[in-house]
Amino acid sequence: MFKKFSTATDISGSTPVKSSVQRQLRATILSQWKIEPETLESIWPKKEGLVHVKCREHISIYTVNSRPIFFQHFDSPLVPTLRILHQYPYILPKVQIDRGAIRFLLAGAHMMCPGLTSKGGWLPPAEEDLPGGTLVAIFAEGKEHAAGIGITKLSTEDMKKINKNVGVETVAYLGDDLWSVKSL
Repeated sequence: MFKKFSTATDISGSTPVKSSVQRQLRATILSQWKIEPETLESIWPKKEGLVHVKCREHISIYTVNSRPIFFQHFDSPLVPTLRILHQYPYILPKVQIDRGAIRFLLAGAHMMCPGLTSKGGWLPPAEEDLPGGTLVAIFAEGKEHAAGIGITKLSTEDMKKINKNVGVETVAYLGDDLWSVKSL
């Protein structure tokens, strides 16, 4: 999504978000992420205005004090930026890839099921099964912070059973152009 993103050519404009829309976005975030209202307040204080930055390919980036905090593609789930996920690693469910998949993730590839189900990979146990379409933090074997953010294509139990094809579609990763942008 942000493989070739440039603030000079890919941003078409920015507008402040109305307070009624901000309340709606806050409610959506609280329902989609595993986050407490106090944590959301520390990420996005109520007194701070939210700015909607419109980008190419129907991508919306939301900023507070020019700092990107989350983004959205069309009507897909609201996705925190990796910088926010590094500060609050518990806001998204976790999956882990093995060492062999790290270079592919850092190149922007989608994560295949074998990279998640092998010895170095990790998926939640059956009682915490994540359905397809769930927003997840992608951790790498042996690393402390998330290396990417993705959306599951299959449930985690199906990933374990089928063990082929794409398991997690990558939407943001370390080193992409959104990671490079500290303010918009």
